[in-house]
Amino acid sequence: MSFIADALGRIRPSATIAVSSKARELKAAGRDVIGLGAGEPDFDTPDNIKAAAIDAINRGETKYTAVDGIPELKQAIADKFKRENGLEYKPTQCFVAPGGKPVIYNAMMATINPGDEVVIPTPYWVSYPDIVLLAGGTPIFAEATAEDNFKLRPEVLEAAITSRTKWLIFNSPSNPSGAAYTRKELKALTEILLDYPRVHILTDDMYEHLVYDDFEFVTMAQIEPKLYDRTLTMNGVSKAYAMTGWRIGYCAGPEELIGAMRKIQSQSTSNPTSISQWAALEALNGPQDFIKERADIFKERRDLVVSMLNQAAGITCPTPEGAFYVYPSIARCMGKTTAGGKTITTDGEFATALLEEEGVAVVHGEAFGLSPFFRVSYATSTEALTEACQRIQRFCAGLK
Repeated sequence: MSFIADALGRIRPSATIAVSSKARELKAAGRDVIGLGAGEPDFDTPDNIKAAAIDAINRGETKYTAVDGIPELKQAIADKFKRENGLEYKPTQCFVAPGGKPVIYNAMMATINPGDEVVIPTPYWVSYPDIVLLAGGTPIFAEATAEDNFKLRPEVLEAAITSRTKWLIFNSPSNPSGAAYTRKELKALTEILLDYPRVHILTDDMYEHLVYDDFEFVTMAQIEPKLYDRTLTMNGVSKAYAMTGWRIGYCAGPEELIGAMRKIQSQSTSNPTSISQWAALEALNGPQDFIKERADIFKERRDLVVSMLNQAAGITCPTPEGAFYVYPSIARCMGKTTAGGKTITTDGEFATALLEEEGVAVVHGEAFGLSPFFRVSYATSTEALTEACQRIQRFCAGLK
């Protein structure tokens, strides 16, 4: 009899974390490796946020807090949703977790029964299906194709919904594709959801502030108020505020759901780190001007990467509207052999050979549920991106 729970057999370790770990190991061993796997801004946390954390330590804000967050932060979250998204939430509808991933985990664990289905558009963030599986649910994949710019069509969404559907997990701008939905595109999806009142919606808005070319971000409950009572709107401070290591995610939704999530968190992590909560309070309430400045830099990097990858033989790279990822197709590379003698039949083999032969770490598309593609994170320096794209061009030029 195995000591390990059967549930662990249903899930895989995070592919993005695995790639980043492998890149670090190779670097430590002396290899010249450029890591493009991590979804983490290379910018530092702003000084005013760091100062708020130091002040919190000096004030002695180092004790347990309420399980779902300090009152000040929950009020700031309610204020943020009203100010930026036109959504009215009371602090009792707001929830703070140690990262965005625990928000999703708590929501699924609090609501999923055996046999329940969760619709997940592909390509998806690697953790969505595994969290659903861990909670005992069944992920149902609705493909958003490259031909549709990785955006889910209404008829594809409707075809994925069954009598067992409990949730739709929806991410815009998207990790891994960077695709962001316009007001019109979102409205078309909400029209479908109105016909299925038993389906709840979790909107992952983590990349809300990283949109380009005058794109206007909107979220589902904002587009269709009739969905408000069955939508959990999630966000966090990791991406826009460069606070990945601080581990603060947050959400707002129906009080019954928030109460159930609080119960789960009370028996798992308990409260998010007290010091990080005070830092997040400053992030939400403090100066916001640096966000646009950094987004402009990300846009320049996006344009550089898209241009250089489209110059690589066999790669087709669309231009995404947001986040800091591109998701290029390598369909024309399949079946070819690398300069090092490796035959490429999957995007996983492409990524492995690219790392071994050119020292560039990317995440293969299979991890996100749609092949043959790979994901590049351009949340790193222009110099590193330029060198990495030159190596990718050289690698592709060597395919025979």
